[in-house]
Amino acid sequence: MIFLDNLINGLSLGSIYAIIALGYTMVYGIAKMLNFAHGDVIMIGAYIAFCGLQYWGMPPVLAIIVAMTVCTVLGITIEGLAYRPLRHAAGLAVLITAIGMSYLLQNIALMVWGANPKSFPRTFINSSILRLGELSISSATIITICANIVIMVALTLFTAKTKMGKAMRCVSEDRGAAELMGINVNRTISVTFAIGSALAAIAGVLLCSSYPILQPTTGSMPGIKAFTAAVFGGIGSIPGAMLGGVLLGVIEIFGKAYISTELGDAIVFAVLIVVLLVKPTGLLGKPVREKV
Repeated sequence: MIFLDNLINGLSLGSIYAIIALGYTMVYGIAKMLNFAHGDVIMIGAYIAFCGLQYWGMPPVLAIIVAMTVCTVLGITIEGLAYRPLRHAAGLAVLITAIGMSYLLQNIALMVWGANPKSFPRTFINSSILRLGELSISSATIITICANIVIMVALTLFTAKTKMGKAMRCVSEDRGAAELMGINVNRTISVTFAIGSALAAIAGVLLCSSYPILQPTTGSMPGIKAFTAAVFGGIGSIPGAMLGGVLLGVIEIFGKAYISTELGDAIVFAVLIVVLLVKPTGLLGKPVREKV
């Protein structure tokens, strides 16, 4: 029974990582850049939902929608002001800008909400527990796992079936050729950031519903681990982000349960190193040939 408890907890945590990793993998797959401020967008989304629930008296669904709206606008703003001017700059410049944006968002949260940790309010997400014999499953776990599956399927269908999704795939393959075919590359990349940031808000609420401590650094470590999950599964692949996130969550929980609580994070990154040594593109990643 303890094994099943750990497995379910791992699937729940991994689903949160997977939702965050989907934002990373979409931005990298289409814009070919690593948005290291993504973890802090998660934190902003959680704070907005916290204010909606705690101070503004919103029902949980409305608070989540408001958080998604704010994060969507934030993502588009970050892309337009910080990343778009560096579209053709060296990768190091974009990386440094992303790290700077991360610290900027953390300090804005510090000024607005303070440094003291806040307890995230109980919502419909964790209001009940499903009991199957001796096994107890919280509604937060069920909703998190289901949300991960629904989001992954929706994104796969969106990129495969819709006009904007096809434009994203074109920009991902060849940005110059996409422009020649009449695709608005700037708008396509902005939509990608908007979707990734909206997913970050959902992930922030799910994360704080399961681990209800909210502070300005809340998104930092989950963001790093979700980036690890995206690389693990094959960055740029939507199914790879889901697979990497779920596996990483299961590995972390089992590592803490059966090996060492203190070494849980180290075990996660050690597994990543081993996987990349065997398969450098990740589990579902495909090797990319570059013209020289």
